[in-house]
Amino acid sequence: MVFDSYSTFPALKQNYSGQTVHQTASEQSKKLDYDVAIVGGGIVGLTFACALKESGLRIAVIEAKTDSAAVSRGQAYHINLMSSHIFEGIGAWAQMQHQVNPIQQIRLSDADHPTIVQFLPEDLKTTVLGYVADHAVVLEALRDFLHHCSNVTYLCPAEVVQAHYNTDQVELELVQKGENRCLSAQLLVAADGARSPIRQHAGIRAEGWQYWQSCVVAFIQPEKPHHNIAYERFWEGGPFAILPLPNNLCRIVWTAPKEEAKEILALNDQDFLARLKQRYGDQMGELTLMGQRYLFPVHLMHSRSYTLHRLALIGDAAHCCHPVGGQGVNLGIRDAAALAQVLQVAAQKGQDLGLLPVLRQYDRWRFLENLTILGFTDVLDRLFSNNLFPLVILRRAGLWVLQSVQPIKVIALKLMTGLLGRSPELAKNQQNR
Repeated sequence: MVFDSYSTFPALKQNYSGQTVHQTASEQSKKLDYDVAIVGGGIVGLTFACALKESGLRIAVIEAKTDSAAVSRGQAYHINLMSSHIFEGIGAWAQMQHQVNPIQQIRLSDADHPTIVQFLPEDLKTTVLGYVADHAVVLEALRDFLHHCSNVTYLCPAEVVQAHYNTDQVELELVQKGENRCLSAQLLVAADGARSPIRQHAGIRAEGWQYWQSCVVAFIQPEKPHHNIAYERFWEGGPFAILPLPNNLCRIVWTAPKEEAKEILALNDQDFLARLKQRYGDQMGELTLMGQRYLFPVHLMHSRSYTLHRLALIGDAAHCCHPVGGQGVNLGIRDAAALAQVLQVAAQKGQDLGLLPVLRQYDRWRFLENLTILGFTDVLDRLFSNNLFPLVILRRAGLWVLQSVQPIKVIALKLMTGLLGRSPELAKNQQNR
């Protein structure tokens, strides 16, 4: 795969007398196939496309795979309050909300220590603290909503094989159903995952590291009701999370050192459940394993910039974080809403969507907010995933403060639910209702 980049200049053309004249954004746009081309049709890419439904912009979504790997593995996510507000603002929440499970309580604890921090909806004066959703539920709801977006073209399966970032447009060469085709747009948006070929070949560097841990994930059917409680329990090897799903299913995310995680994955079902019970506790009775277990690597990554001339990165293409706290997909959903807002304002002003002065507004909005969350998850994992005595004393004192000092508890809860920082207009409208 080859990507070519060119220097940034305003869009120019020559008239018949040889004089150089400037093209307006509207004149330039009429010559293009689309205003925005999105590479990646996962949750973040589709959220971004759906958020532009009322923008009047012509959108192309380019997705290489007809089946999502996350769907095939039965992936599930914590959908925080901010993300649910964004989906509601878009108009896609109504379809998915009856298939997601509300979180009525979050319990945070350190191994077997008796102090348990309990977060409740009344701490935020809300009715719930968030939701847990199967990947397929969110993805299908967004795909169905896309059918009502007359300004969006969905190209799948289609793969970008070459991109040229010109002064006045980005040109993409695709392979679709074995045939080559070309399209042009004012802006290319990369929502193509953590290993984003778009980001790599555009030369945007990313900083980060692989953790010493991996995650084992599985669906569990407990004997007793889960009562819509989410658990995050920290152990020396890594955090252990239980997420409540519909039909009294639970999703476990068991973080452990890499070799230990491989051993856990290799256990037979009976031995796995016996070992799981030690981490899970007996609050929900006997456990039944539902489906297969999967192993995921854990890493942190942050791009040095989210934008270049005619290019913007969103979601995992721009950043990845440790799964502790369930922040990853929520950061991407917020990216999508923020970039959509920036582009709609620019379009209303007749501005060229692919120029850096426009795109840097999105960069300034999201870069530091995402970096803060990445740093928070990293510190949280390192602070709790060890047995050093001074840190044990420090974190248990911290848990006591969280449980006892209400203002600090509320700030921490707002951070987890996405309610800190600048809110997109899509979400504000729902928060103010």
